[in-house]
Amino acid sequence: MNALGRHVLAEIFGCSFEVLNDVKKVEENMVNAALEAGAEVREYVFHKFSPQGVSGVVVISESHLAIHTWPELGYAAVDVFTCGEKVNPWDACNFLVEKFKAEYMTANEVKRGLIEGMPQAVNL
Repeated sequence: MNALGRHVLAEIFGCSFEVLNDVKKVEENMVNAALEAGAEVREYVFHKFSPQGVSGVVVISESHLAIHTWPELGYAAVDVFTCGEKVNPWDACNFLVEKFKAEYMTANEVKRGLIEGMPQAVNL
């Protein structure tokens, strides 16, 4: 299969409440996860919810990283989508597991883009 990108959907469990509820720590960890994976960071925006939780996105030249946290459950939903050969989305996910002080992660990788032998467009 000739994929344009790799999209890792990660479920990160058993995380530190304090880390997941701190918008600055989540932002810092997400930006550093992108850098750890070899990405070029372009922009980022994060929002702190009341009474708890953080959502945010890091736009990278190679695509994006996104997160939503449930600190009260010790859970973070993370997407890492990268295009090209240079950036490894798994490096970003593993970095976040460490920084969030997580107990474990489950994740799936989806290949995005063109598949050899398939039509480029489908009429629905």
